[in-house]
Amino acid sequence: MNGNGHKYLDRVLAGGILRSLAEVPVTALLGPRQCGKSTLALRVLSEWKGETVYLDLERPSHLRRLRDPELFLVQQRGRLVCMDEVQRAPDLFPVLRALVDDRALKLRFLLLGSAAPDLLRKSSESLAGRIRYHELTPFQWREARGVPARDRPAFVTHWRRGGFPGSYLAATEPESVAWREEFVRTFLERDIPMHGGMAYSETIARLWRMAAHFHGQLLNGSKLGESLGISHTTVRNYLGLLERAYMLRLLPPFHANLKKRLVKAPKLFFRDSGILHSLLELEDQNALMGHPVVGASWEGWGIEQVVAALPRWRASFYRDSNGQEVDLILDRGTRRMAFEFKATLSPELTRGGRAAIGLLRPERAFVVCPMDESGYDLDPTVRVCGMDELLGDLERLA
Repeated sequence: MNGNGHKYLDRVLAGGILRSLAEVPVTALLGPRQCGKSTLALRVLSEWKGETVYLDLERPSHLRRLRDPELFLVQQRGRLVCMDEVQRAPDLFPVLRALVDDRALKLRFLLLGSAAPDLLRKSSESLAGRIRYHELTPFQWREARGVPARDRPAFVTHWRRGGFPGSYLAATEPESVAWREEFVRTFLERDIPMHGGMAYSETIARLWRMAAHFHGQLLNGSKLGESLGISHTTVRNYLGLLERAYMLRLLPPFHANLKKRLVKAPKLFFRDSGILHSLLELEDQNALMGHPVVGASWEGWGIEQVVAALPRWRASFYRDSNGQEVDLILDRGTRRMAFEFKATLSPELTRGGRAAIGLLRPERAFVVCPMDESGYDLDPTVRVCGMDELLGDLERLA
């Protein structure tokens, strides 16, 4: 059980973090606020063979210990030191470099924080060749399956609520909704200044909410800018800020010499489906299923599960000037897979989808729908399946 009384859910990333700690002197765990970084770090510390020290730099008493960081950290000789919310001590990184270069100290560091640009820049400059980064997302479905189901099929809860632990593990639907509403408010008031170096802005808040209505669509910065009275350049800057904060994914278009005119704009997706639904004020499954965003919501949720399962593959989407389209393409070396996401139990590929798959020639193609039973072959090259079956297939194909 964790400190909130919930069953601890194993995180896929745990093994990779332990390997990094054994191989490099500094390991950084980055991700959005309240996605489970601290819980995972404490779990990793409990499995570490040597002595450990944990500092939460949001606690003034812990932060005071680093008034003279070198004096304090030298005393931790031979230990693994975990520093949570490390962005609160941005001047620490040059000190860490000197300490890890002193082999006699045998120090290891696990740093937890957001991907604020300043944090990434300072850590990469000061600790080049000494640090390894890991990105933690909210619970992915393959991690969340250990919780007793509230819905049938079980994945519906995760799709509706998203993967942030406070939302997904809430005892009731109103508690989940309330948690997400508070997260949105706090993110805008506290996290935006941290990520962008700017004060809370009503314009950013309006843009974030407006972007929810463009989820799954080609990014049109000019259209968004006109609605808000700002330039398309400012729109792209603000969206980039939200992307760096792990709130948005700007999925790039597929590029290859196929003698086709391909779109050049990325597609805009919210990375967490629960936050998307909160911004659209969709508080239950009936509201979601009756909203025009349901198809794009399923697509975005599916893309996040697949990309997380195959993080080393290059993700893109395919769309040409003739309207031929594939929701997600994954490439790695000479290998390629294609995915379509359909929020229906009777999915069909459009003529344009079939033509695009024929042109791209993936080794496997999947149509992923909200089904709980075994899938079936739509034709010799295309498999219709649910997310559970797909994740099992991807584990074997990866």
